[in-house]
Amino acid sequence: MPRRHPLDLLVDVLLIAVAAVWGASFVAAKSLALDIGVAPAVALRFLVAAVALGLICAARRERMPRGRGLAVAVVLGFSQAAIIGLETWGVHLTSATNAGLLISLALIFTPVLESLAARSWLPRSYFVAAVAAVVGVALLVSDGGLRMPNAGDALVVAAAVVRAFHVTASARLTRGRDDSTLAVVLVQLIVCAATASLVAGAELPAAVARLDVFGWANVLFLGLMCSVFAFVVQLWAVRRTSATRASILMGTEPVWALLVGIVLGGESVGAVGLLGAALIVAASYAGQAIERRHRHRALEAPVAQLNSESVQA
Repeated sequence: MPRRHPLDLLVDVLLIAVAAVWGASFVAAKSLALDIGVAPAVALRFLVAAVALGLICAARRERMPRGRGLAVAVVLGFSQAAIIGLETWGVHLTSATNAGLLISLALIFTPVLESLAARSWLPRSYFVAAVAAVVGVALLVSDGGLRMPNAGDALVVAAAVVRAFHVTASARLTRGRDDSTLAVVLVQLIVCAATASLVAGAELPAAVARLDVFGWANVLFLGLMCSVFAFVVQLWAVRRTSATRASILMGTEPVWALLVGIVLGGESVGAVGLLGAALIVAASYAGQAIERRHRHRALEAPVAQLNSESVQA
């Protein structure tokens, strides 16, 4: 088994941190959308994020992407806006139980998309691990009982599909480019803020006037931690690893959502839910190890073939 590079460990830790932040975002997003509406909530989140990262980029004198790099950043901005918009609207209409289960379907969609793009299928054992992770989510959320899907559930499924496309596209379109990660994410956030503000329209000023201290706390958490921190880390990580590996690590998001619910929301979970949480973590790490071995073998195969041809010559 190949030894892990220190950078691999850093990537894993940061991606898990992103999952933890996003797991905590469900409570904040649902509360904010309930107070001021879905479109204003998404718009304020991205406006705060764009301003904050813009100040950071200005202080660091980051060079903004141009040409193809700018076009890629804009496209990724639209897909990111679609993910958060669909997810926020879906969570607003459905239960956190169903949303936590359905958003994890990105675990299944991402490796399929990446395999199709790379024309190199992952081993069957990886898909077993991915399915096990989804089963774990089902066990985790079943304590409260599942119900028939509604429009909100369909929106969350759509968010999971778009997330899989976004992670895969981010990895393939930005790897090997020298564009600043911060600048690329800033372009994405500007696109997200402009799109969401356009959708919110006249509701946005009225929503700002209604915000109280707790509402602003939710806006700042969603904008700074769930957007600036999470998006920068996600793009930085997928440029140094695979979209599949990033997806399965961030797939621990439901576990973190459960922990936040217990610690801050006073929720409880039974033995079945705890079993599901353990299965998600175990399946995520197993899938990560399988994917890493597969990636190393894929990189080593051309080298071995070249050495063999050199010997024959």
